[in-house]
Amino acid sequence: MIIGKVVGSVVSTRKCETLTGSKFMIVEPIPSLKVDSRLVAVDRVGAGIGEYVLVATGSAARVDVPNVPVDAAIVGIIDDGSNLE
Repeated sequence: MIIGKVVGSVVSTRKCETLTGSKFMIVEPIPSLKVDSRLVAVDRVGAGIGEYVLVATGSAARVDVPNVPVDAAIVGIIDDGSNLE
């Protein structure tokens, strides 16, 4: 699982049918994880820009909705991220 901050969103008008209605957010991992790149994650919990989130990746990202082509999913919003940076 990755902890990151939502820094933007991605709009996609054409996508797989199974992703219709899904919101895509750009997540920047916290610096202490030493991950250089941002990732696009499907938002399952209604996160907003500026919030710290928990991101499941790989097969764990598909547990909520099987057979969906997703590699990262926001599965939680962190209530207090003041000590993360």
